[in-house]
Parts: sequence; structure tokens; C-alpha cells
Amino acid sequence: MAYKVFIDGQEGTTGLQIHDRLRGRTDLELLEIPEELRKDPAAKLDFYRQSDVSILCLPDAASREAYQAVRSGKARIIDASTAFRTAPDWAYGLPELSPDQRSAIRNGRFVSNCGCYAAGFILAVRPLVAAGVVSADYPVTCNAVSGYSGGGKRLIQTHEGSGSALPTRPYALTLLHKHVPEMQKYAGLAYPPLFTPMVGHFYQGMIVSVPLFRRLLTKPMTPQEVRDVLAAYYRDEPFITVMPFDNETGLEGGFLSPTACNNTNRLDLFVFGHEEQMLVAARFDNLGKGASGTAVQNMNIMLGVEETTGLWKGVGQEK
Repeated sequence: MAYKVFIDGQEGTTGLQIHDRLRGRTDLELLEIPEELRKDPAAKLDFYRQSDVSILCLPDAASREAYQAVRSGKARIIDASTAFRTAPDWAYGLPELSPDQRSAIRNGRFVSNCGCYAAGFILAVRPLVAAGVVSADYPVTCNAVSGYSGGGKRLIQTHEGSGSALPTRPYALTLLHKHVPEMQKYAGLAYPPLFTPMVGHFYQGMIVSVPLFRRLLTKPMTPQEVRDVLAAYYRDEPFITVMPFDNETGLEGGFLSPTACNNTNRLDLFVFGHEEQMLVAARFDNLGKGASGTAVQNMNIMLGVEETTGLWKGVGQEK
């Protein structure tokens, strides 16, 4: 018997990407709501109840309304918005977060999919905090660049209709980006990181970087030793690759490409630097491991399906 899955909001960027990853799977039945009922709350509630899992790809306010409609029933939800990422009664949808996170996702009724920037930041920082290398009150800063698809239809139209390449542009300069609360909470930090994101003139792909100073670490570690902490933490993870420390592996003529993991669910972690300064960098697809890929990964876990089903890891690896 096929599991029934309903994507609410599949016409948006994230919803389309999820639909693409699920299309053709024989273990699933995708429930399709008629176009004329797409904004009918009662009709959508019926689809939530019919499905084994519903995936919400909606604005925050619409996700909150959907949650209020289903919370007293038995419907299971994955929400891709920002609305519930730090809510105590929701499981955080980042399976590699900790050894018990898959159990929380598997047994949860409500799972909040991680944010794209947050995924890279948390996966880079949390193992170092957990190992006592980075203290909880470390003054963490983070710089990141994303493809313009992360901004949705409006930003896509801006870049693709500009007629020329737009420069890479920092934004969220109030330093209050919507991903910061989950970045702080799930990395295990006492204070919010100072986060400065940028949008580049490329469709998809992402690099999230966190600088570290040896003199501020709780243990006097080399870049190689920091890399080894990350490698031990993610030793058995199918989608995370911790690159060797040599300041060269994974570079293209000295440059770190943000697009090398595109169309996969893979996330590459690097440690660069020298004796006194180092940079931990996460590279991944903002539409894959940063959004739709992780949503499918969470769905697989909730349904008891092999976690990697339908997800591409990279060159030489099967779906």
C-alpha cells in the first residue's frame, strides 16, 4: 500500500522541488487538490486528514492557520515555513542535528523543516559546541552567500529580468534575519550569532562560513583537529561529507564554488586556515539540503521509509 502525501503550496519554488523529488516513487501516492479548491480551508483540511503526511510550503501566517485547523486531530505535518522552528511542541527537521533527532522526527506529529542558512550554520557549529571546542558564549559570526532562488518568485524575477548580472549584495542588515533564532537555539549558543547573508547572481547553491580564532577556543586546537571533530560527529551520515584538511581539496583554481552540490542532498564541510585563524564552511544546495531535500528526508523518516530514498547524494552514488 502506498503512503499518501499531500503538498500544500506545490506551485512555489520549494513545493515544486519537493514534488519533483517525489514524482515517480511507487511507494507514494501524491494527493492533488483541484485548482479551484486550492485556497479553500475546508477542502485542504480534508486533504490533511486523508494523507499520511502533509508538507506545507506556505507563508508563515498560512502555516499557522493550517496548524490551528489540524492540531486537535491526527494529521501529521512537515512545515517548510519559519513559523514553528523554535516551537517546543514541534520537532526540528534536521536529522543530523544529534543522535536522538531522528527519533524525535520519526515519532513527531509536527516537524518544522530547517531553514537553508540555518542548516549549514548548525551543522558546522553544533559539533564544536557539543565537544567543548567552542564555548556557548563564543562571539560567533557567520557570513553566507546563496543563489537567488532562495528569495522566491520575486527575487528570481529580479535577477532573471535584470538584463545583466547583478552584483553580490548583502541584505538583512538589521542583523535580525529570520533564521537567527533557530541558528542560536540548535547550535547550542548562549547568544545570537552575528549573521550577514548575501545573494549572488546564480540560481541555486550556497556557502555558509564561520570564522574561528584559536586563541578564543576552549581548547588550543589546530585546523586539522577541528576538522577531525566534525568528521567524527558525522562519521555515519549519508549526506554529509567532511573534506580533508589541506586548504586545497574541493577548490577550483583556489575558489570554493557554491554550486558544486547542486541538485543533490549532499552537504560538504570544510575547514580552512592556519595555526591562529580558521574558517569552517558548509557548501550545499539551498533548494536541496537547505529546503526540499531535507523535507523529503524528514518525510521518509516519519513514514519509516529508507531515509535516502529518492534523494541524490552526488557523483557515483545512487538515489
